Amino acid sequence: MMAEQTWQARWHSVIGNMHVVSDPAEEQRLLALLGAPKQATVLAFVNAHGFNMATGHAAFSHTLANADLLLRDGSGVAILCRRLGLDPGLNMNGTDFIPRLLAAYKGRRVAFWGTREPVLGEAARRCEALYGVAPVSVHDGFAEVDRYVALAQAVQPELIVLGMGMPKQEAVAARLQATTGPCLIVCGGAVLDFLGGKVSRAPRWLRRLGGEWAYRLLKEPRRLFMRYVVGNPLFLLRTWRLGRAAGQTASNTSQGGRQKQRQR
Repeated sequence: MMAEQTWQARWHSVIGNMHVVSDPAEEQRLLALLGAPKQATVLAFVNAHGFNMATGHAAFSHTLANADLLLRDGSGVAILCRRLGLDPGLNMNGTDFIPRLLAAYKGRRVAFWGTREPVLGEAARRCEALYGVAPVSVHDGFAEVDRYVALAQAVQPELIVLGMGMPKQEAVAARLQATTGPCLIVCGGAVLDFLGGKVSRAPRWLRRLGGEWAYRLLKEPRRLFMRYVVGNPLFLLRTWRLGRAAGQTASNTSQGGRQKQRQR
């Protein structure tokens, strides 16, 4: 019972910090805001895998719940929102949103930290060619946290794109936020693999249907089996449990209110 309450409290804290983007106009306002950070600012994304990881990872759950801006990524989290009676808003997945951010940083200093060569270098070259950014630091995602802190202090990028995967990139982002000056720190997951051409996107029609996860599973079945084949049903089960618990709480609150009224 205690373990159930613990993960449910973690999920609620993450959901409570999630920013819902209601329409394309708000997305544009968000891009403008993120293009001019006044302090070290962490942008993170949460998908079904992130919620599953938060279930048993207190530190990771804490970093998500304390990100400066946390966006919904994927149809799974939309299902969770609707189960709790919340508006899911737009699907703000990083694979689509981060390139728009890069375009907003045209001519500015960008660090790319994550994945490995030669994909990493190719991602930096493509971003320079496509979005006009100035790569000032390119480093794989397997160093110790202190290495990235030292790089940030040395090159002072205006935008840092982390492509290390969960939960390392969120831990690195939290350290960078505490030790660097004004910049935007983006937890990008596999975005550098996409930008570098290692991983291809699903067809647009499949993305619109929320099925890119199935395309990725087909392309990388061994690596993604646990995340999708095992993880997705677990996420849906936990979503159902969370919704049931929320419904019971609402029912008990309503019954308690009626009892107080009768007593009066």
